[in-house]
Amino acid sequence: MANYKNGDTASWDAAQVRHSQAERRPQNKSTRRKKRRRINPFLAVILYVLIVAAASATLAGVGWLLASDLCAFNRGEKTTSTVEISAGDTLNTVSDKLHEAGLIRYKWFFKLFAKVTKAEDKIGIGTYELNNDMDYHALISGMRNSSGSMSADTVTVTIPEGYTVSQTIRLLAEKGVNSEEKLLEAAKTADFNYDFIDNESEDVSRLEGFLFPDTYEFYVNHNPKSALERLINNFEQKMGEDVLEEVEASPYSLKEIVTIASLIEKETDGSDQAMIASVIYNRLADTGSHGTYRMLQIDAALLYALPDHQGAITSADLETDSPYNLRKYAGLPPTPIANPGMASINAALYPITSDYYYYALGTDHKHHYFVDYNSFLNFVNSDLYGG
Repeated sequence: MANYKNGDTASWDAAQVRHSQAERRPQNKSTRRKKRRRINPFLAVILYVLIVAAASATLAGVGWLLASDLCAFNRGEKTTSTVEISAGDTLNTVSDKLHEAGLIRYKWFFKLFAKVTKAEDKIGIGTYELNNDMDYHALISGMRNSSGSMSADTVTVTIPEGYTVSQTIRLLAEKGVNSEEKLLEAAKTADFNYDFIDNESEDVSRLEGFLFPDTYEFYVNHNPKSALERLINNFEQKMGEDVLEEVEASPYSLKEIVTIASLIEKETDGSDQAMIASVIYNRLADTGSHGTYRMLQIDAALLYALPDHQGAITSADLETDSPYNLRKYAGLPPTPIANPGMASINAALYPITSDYYYYALGTDHKHHYFVDYNSFLNFVNSDLYGG
């Protein structure tokens, strides 16, 4: 023990450690080998088949959903939507509008179809009635018109106050908004969602008084119904809540107010709308004490019933049996006889108070007003009468 050294102890310790580690290593390797398990080949095949089947089913399901949208399958109860395509619209905005209307489910798929089929060269500006029974091809065909483009030329049209529906349509056609035939067809048969439009009628007179005279900008080959609806909508906007409240407070309906305004529009010299309104209302209220017996005797209404009339009114014309002949029939004509401007509408709503029952045009191109028939007759027989 006396010869035992520190270095010998260190050597012995290191040797013992190495020996101990060497004894343990084989045991660890054996343990790790025992933990490994080989996957059963049969189970591996089953798992692979299940993964492939699930992927195939998913792809088939997605394919069916896309095909259903493309071909308009399983859309449920048929519904119709109005879609308006404007200048500057793109396939992106068109697909947004169709999706919002419930006509397609997958915007990206419709855009892909539209690009492949070159739909941008087919879809035109306009307002279209589409339904959820339409497949992609039918939707694109349903938005096709003669413009064939989502960018189109525009035209500016100023419609004068006092134009009739027929005159307005003729002007729109001359400016290239659409053909006179298609505009007339829309005026007769299109459904307009306004309480004051009679959709049961198929006569253009149902729109008379409601195509507001103003300046408009239209697309060339504009959808006929949409073009007319812009004028009707402008009329509704011009009326506003205040005006409609005034109409409700009066003894007359909106149509009757517009009819009176149309008579004023055709009779005024441009400055006396309120005075003419007073004469009309005085006559409508006269039961005979002033000799008019509710007879308005406004020949402009008769001319409305004789659209092809030329020259001065003859005695034969005055015998025309028509409710627009206000020399034969008392009260108002059955419809407005023109589309009045706001000055005439306001005059019909807010007439001045007067005692006048007669008026006549003078050589000064102004109307002269009279309380009684004799005064009126004396003026007509004088050199001051302007015919």
